Amino acid sequence: MRKFTSLVLAAAMAFVAMDAVAAAPARAAATQEYVALGDSYASGVGAYPYDSASGACLRSPKSYPRLLVSALGGYTLKDVTCSGATIADVRGKQLSALSGKTALVSITVGGNDAQFSSVARGCLTESEWFCETATMYSSYYARNQMVGELAGLYSEIKRRAPRAKVVVLGYPRLVARTGSCGAISPSATKRANMNANADAVAEGTRTAAGRAGVTFVDMRPVLAGAEACSPKPFLHGVDLTRLTETFHPTGEGHAAYTLMLAAHRS
Repeated sequence: MRKFTSLVLAAAMAFVAMDAVAAAPARAAATQEYVALGDSYASGVGAYPYDSASGACLRSPKSYPRLLVSALGGYTLKDVTCSGATIADVRGKQLSALSGKTALVSITVGGNDAQFSSVARGCLTESEWFCETATMYSSYYARNQMVGELAGLYSEIKRRAPRAKVVVLGYPRLVARTGSCGAISPSATKRANMNANADAVAEGTRTAAGRAGVTFVDMRPVLAGAEACSPKPFLHGVDLTRLTETFHPTGEGHAAYTLMLAAHRS
């Protein structure tokens, strides 16, 4: 699966490069303001090393916002993404980067509000009952309260950047049905519950994007077959020395996000 997916990514990156060459005269005349918002999936966690100047925000040169600008040019990037960011953090700490000049906005957020990290940690280390209960509560939040919170956030982004194309990139399913996850491998039942939770977050995000009238990109089919614990994963498994990266995209995973953003940016 990884060989096939890598070939697809290589071909798509070649297409992006051709698009960049074709757009070179327009870029030479002017650049557009691009604001990147969101949490660890947007900042590039998993594609280490990180920019030391970003501190705890863990921004990577291989994050999808930075890869897009590197591949296409034509944009002046304001990267205010930050690992651990919640919906409230984006609203209170990141939206000030937007302006009437902003032409493109990308965002991935909501996973921390749905307690993705603590739920995943519980599913890895606690009982099946604990995992089922934790994912059930997280999923209920994602399909209900989170929808309104995200829709309000997206609407505020549109208000502050009325000329911008707003692209919401969702989260993938986290784990393959079978296969080693590294230091700790959850049971089949736990994996099913974790992926059902990921589906709830993705569907809640889709509903919110539709309500606010912004573009939603579903990453579940894009990374299908390359989840953590698969033979050739594009998401990190469990490495006890790098727990922060657990279930976050690898460099190839972030490249996949870049390609989808490139495809939906206009």
